[in-house]
Amino acid sequence: MIADGVEDEEKWLAAGIAGLQQNAFYMHRALDSNNIRDALKYSAQMLSELRTSRLSPHKYYELYMRAFDELRKLEMFFKEETRRGCSIVDLYELVQHAGNILPRLYLLCTVGSVYIKSKEAPAKDVLKDLVEMCRGIQHPVRGLFLRSYLAQVSRDKLPDIGSEYEGDADTVVDAVEFVLQNFTEMNKLWVRMQHQGPAREKEKREKERSELRDLVGKNLHVLSQIEGIDLDMYKETVLPRVLEQVVNCKDEIAQYYLMDCIIQVFPDEYHLQTLDVLLGAFPQLQPTVDIKTVLSRLMERLSNYAASSADVLPEFLQVEAFSKLNNAIGKVIEAQPDMPILGVITLYSSLLTFTLHVHPDRLDYADQVLGACVKKLSGKEKLEDKKATKQIVALLSAPLDKYNDIVTALKLSNYPRVMEYLDSETNKVMATVIIQSIMKNKTRISTADRVEALFELIKGLIKDLDDAFHDEVDEDDFKEEQNSVARLIQLLHSDDPEEMFKIICTVRKHILGGGPKRLPFTVPPLVFSSLKLVRQLQGQEENPFGEEESTTPKKIFQVLNQTVETLSNIPAPELALQLFLQCAEAANDCDLEPVAYEFFTQAYILYEEEISDSRAQVTAIHLIIGTLQRMHVFGVENRDTLTHKATGYSAKLLKKPDQCRAVYACSHLFWVDDQDNVKDGERVLLCLKRALRIANAAQQMSNAARGSAGSVTLFVEILNKYLYFFEKGNPQITVAAIQSLIELITTEMHSDSSTPDPAADAFFASTLRYMEFQKQKGGAIGEKYEPIKV
Repeated sequence: MIADGVEDEEKWLAAGIAGLQQNAFYMHRALDSNNIRDALKYSAQMLSELRTSRLSPHKYYELYMRAFDELRKLEMFFKEETRRGCSIVDLYELVQHAGNILPRLYLLCTVGSVYIKSKEAPAKDVLKDLVEMCRGIQHPVRGLFLRSYLAQVSRDKLPDIGSEYEGDADTVVDAVEFVLQNFTEMNKLWVRMQHQGPAREKEKREKERSELRDLVGKNLHVLSQIEGIDLDMYKETVLPRVLEQVVNCKDEIAQYYLMDCIIQVFPDEYHLQTLDVLLGAFPQLQPTVDIKTVLSRLMERLSNYAASSADVLPEFLQVEAFSKLNNAIGKVIEAQPDMPILGVITLYSSLLTFTLHVHPDRLDYADQVLGACVKKLSGKEKLEDKKATKQIVALLSAPLDKYNDIVTALKLSNYPRVMEYLDSETNKVMATVIIQSIMKNKTRISTADRVEALFELIKGLIKDLDDAFHDEVDEDDFKEEQNSVARLIQLLHSDDPEEMFKIICTVRKHILGGGPKRLPFTVPPLVFSSLKLVRQLQGQEENPFGEEESTTPKKIFQVLNQTVETLSNIPAPELALQLFLQCAEAANDCDLEPVAYEFFTQAYILYEEEISDSRAQVTAIHLIIGTLQRMHVFGVENRDTLTHKATGYSAKLLKKPDQCRAVYACSHLFWVDDQDNVKDGERVLLCLKRALRIANAAQQMSNAARGSAGSVTLFVEILNKYLYFFEKGNPQITVAAIQSLIELITTEMHSDSSTPDPAADAFFASTLRYMEFQKQKGGAIGEKYEPIKV
């Protein structure tokens, strides 16, 4: 059906063009013969083609443009005729005898253009005459194109200030009156289109009207170009008359388009000085008009105007732009009770952007906007509308982008209240934006109050807002989020130890409710932040003023103990054990023996009760041995207890090679270079002999399981330990012991039952080379090596 309509329209257009071209041909012939009467007759017949009602505006435009080209030629002819002495007044009379009104008015406008140019009559009189006569056409499409033609031929002939057609005083008023009248009539025709034809074709009509809107809008563009319109005239005449037409037409399409036109074509300075009048029109528009977009564009233009020069800022204050815009938005929202929440948020988002640009120093204005937004959101559930939540993220991101400083945003009391309306997913997005802003700007947050406010804002990342951890949360995304929280914790710092301790306690309070998945990410940075404070306070164990409230390492260790314990309850025993050992080392540096001992005890309990995986046990025991070796704070009794337990754990590991390595590592617990009281040669030798026995057992097991790699490597490793303690001067490590170990390794390597192991061979060869090198080097160490036969 539609296809048939389109085909018919194409036929009608083709027929119209053919008729137009045929009459244009005869018109040209008459013009060439200087036969004015025939030229007018054929031009009228040519223009009669525009009387059709069968074409859509799009197709009608094609026909009109062809007629327009012909009329330009006709106008050129009329100009030539007047130069030759033909009376333009007579010509103006003559064309009024054309049979049909539409051709008559097109010809009248064409001759009228020449009439004004001839200056035989004031421009204002001819224009007034033409704009009145055009009322004769009330068919919307035909009338719009006719008046568009009138606007086209007259735009360079308006009696404007400085124009060659400027007449006596107040001619600008006449120019303005002419354009306004033409605009008003065109708008009426344009709106009337909406009410013609059946209701089922509403969409088609709206599309057609949309195609024609520029014809109407061009009048406003012409108005904005009139030099003689100053601010007073704009304020008193132009804007009120245009707005009166916009409001009274009660048409959604026209109101939206024309309000947007006004904002785009007139100068920003005029908008600023007439804000009252302009904003007063918004609440009077139809409830279906998309006011949010138009108002947002107005605020955007004013923001850019404010940014263009610092000189204009006093104007904004003078006219109280902020409060006027704020009131107008409130009235618009009241006038449109059905406005979707997206519209409301968009308006406030634009107002906030405007405020941050124009009044960056007025935090109270920004807070007022957020407060108004909260008021509109109150009573509503969390937002489900994706576009609305996106707009809230834009609203909340604006202060961060402007101030590059979360501390400033934290001063806005309504900021966290707006965040309350975000669903948990978007809350996370916003929290991430906040953390990124802090990272990017290296913002320093140095008071517990601000940390409290900040953690309230980012609680979407710190704990589950809907009481359950969603399985569908992407694991990588979750890790990324928690890593960003961890980085944030590391950034929080105050030079004042008291304040820093308060910050630590504030962070702890927030993160401990994060649940088992989050704690392994958030507890370690908090522990290291606390240990940093401990190092700062090192040596200040007792406060010189004896104030009980003062922060001491002991007090911090107490908090640390409870904090790390939460990890062992999750359970995350390996991580908890590592952190207990870190704390023990810090307590050692502060000379707090009981505290260090307590941390070691906690680590041992975890090892015994929670760590059952053999690989994890191996890692843990080496961490324990390494940390214990570095401790200098323990007295003989405590050190013996801890060392004894460590050697016991080592000997009980699941695999023989692991046992062997852990046992020989324990030898270092009995001989510490910089501690004279920890140099027990006998215990060292006992450990190494025990390691040797275990290596032997491992070797026999591998020989029994023919084909599996032997444990010669373990013997070479033990040999290296012997050499280490030999060089350090341990009297129990003798030349004979080293010699017999070398022989044992050599025998094992050449044994029939052992499987070749190139790595072990290389390791042994390298060890022998080292011994040879020490001999050649000489000195005290060289002399020691001399008796050993390599």
